[in-house]
Parts: sequence; structure tokens; C-alpha cells
Amino acid sequence: MNPLKNLETILTNLVEGTFGRVFRSEVRPMELARRLTREMDAHRTQSVSRVYAPHEFAVWLSPEDRGLYEGVEHDLIDELCAYLLEHARRENLMLSAPPQIVFHTDEQLALGEFGIEAAPTRLQEPEPVAEEEPEQREQSAQEPRAVQKEQHGETMIYSSSQRIGGAVQEARARRSTRAVLVVGGRRVLVPPPGAVMGRSRECDIVLDDAGVSRRHAEIRPTEEDWVLADLGSTNGVRINGRALRGKHALQLGDRIELGNTELVFDVR
Repeated sequence: MNPLKNLETILTNLVEGTFGRVFRSEVRPMELARRLTREMDAHRTQSVSRVYAPHEFAVWLSPEDRGLYEGVEHDLIDELCAYLLEHARRENLMLSAPPQIVFHTDEQLALGEFGIEAAPTRLQEPEPVAEEEPEQREQSAQEPRAVQKEQHGETMIYSSSQRIGGAVQEARARRSTRAVLVVGGRRVLVPPPGAVMGRSRECDIVLDDAGVSRRHAEIRPTEEDWVLADLGSTNGVRINGRALRGKHALQLGDRIELGNTELVFDVR
């Protein structure tokens, strides 16, 4: 079967199938699938003639989100592993073993937040996972999915707004001061690691405004404050009525203009 068709079928099952109906929390299986592939891509390693990618992943969920997976967790993991395998085949990525995923619970994560860690890529001749026999796939699926935490790199934390994450430890350190953007009277909580704002549905904060670029601007935390930066947008960014040049350390009440949309910076 065409790998692209396989990807579409698996993703449809995650969105509209059993998991989409059973799992009603802020975190959707589709989001997990997309973020896992993004982490796989982010940790690619180029050798002389091959491109390697990690096959082991750890996923952290809030207690509330994890509880809603009860009874379907193993089935979902199998679907996510299948999605990662099809993605690797489509992108011609070499894996040292079939994908493995293990779920954990993190008490400090809020509903709708989840973390992902990718194990370091192993530069070794992998088993040809693209040519596995059905018996081998079944045996691999029955093997324990334990992934040792100390073998992993940075944990990237995401929210249901599909934000680009930072390290979990950084997110926790800043959890006491959360940034808020007021848009049209609606208060939007900025994820602890920051957010990309734009028209694209892949952005953390999506703005339905024709004057806004697909990836228009970003807001990121530093040790002392929150910083706003233009991402090379077509129409630029205005802060308090002035064109933004470089980066701007945000203050309470700052007015951010992206296209025809105004956002007001606040904290809680």
C-alpha cells in the first residue's frame, strides 16, 4: 500500500475512529501523532549515506488526560507506533528497531499539556524495518515498551494549542508567572515555553486575519521577562503603535498589532 495512504488511514482512525470517540480531553491522539513525527524529524542524524532517526519515545500526560486513556492506551500506542513507522518509510529514515512509545503521568502538567522525549538516535546498522515480516512485527509489538528516562534528551512540552515546546524544567520554572494575550476580549493563555502566532493552523496561537502571515511573530520567555519577535512577516509587527525592530521586552498593557488584529499583553 502507498505509504502516504497508510499515513492518511492511520491518522483518520486517530481522529475519527475509536480513539477520537473515546478520548474527549484537551489532548487529541492526532496531536500526539503529529508531535511525535515532529520530534522524530527534529532528531534526525545524517551519516555518510543514510539518515537515521530515533525509534524510542516517552510521552508524559497530565493525570486527567492519562486517566481518560484507561482501557485503550495500549491500542493507541500501537496506532501511534504504526504512524511513526509509516512516516519513517515515507521519509526514507533508518530506524534501528520498530518504533516504541511509553506513556507516563506527570502531576505538574495541566489538562491539555503533554511532554515528549525522543531517545538519542543510534548510529548503527538497523534492522530493515520497512521489510519486516508480519510475525516479526507481532513479536515486536508484544515486547515491553519500557524506555529509560535517563537515556533521553530534552523533554519538549506541548499544549492542545499545538505549541512549539521548550524543556519541561524550563516550563515548570516559569509556571508561577503565565503570560496572557487579550484578543477581542478573549484571554488566551500563552504556553510556558512561548508561542508562535500566525494564520497557519500549525501555529500555537492561530489568528484568522488575512493581513497576518502564516508564521507572523513569536513570544518567548527569558529569565526575567517575555520577549516579542517578528518572524519575517509580510506586514510586520507594531508594538504600541510603532514598528517593531528586532526584539521587544514586553510590559504589562503593551499593544501588539499583527495585521488587523490587536493583542494586549498581560500576566496572571
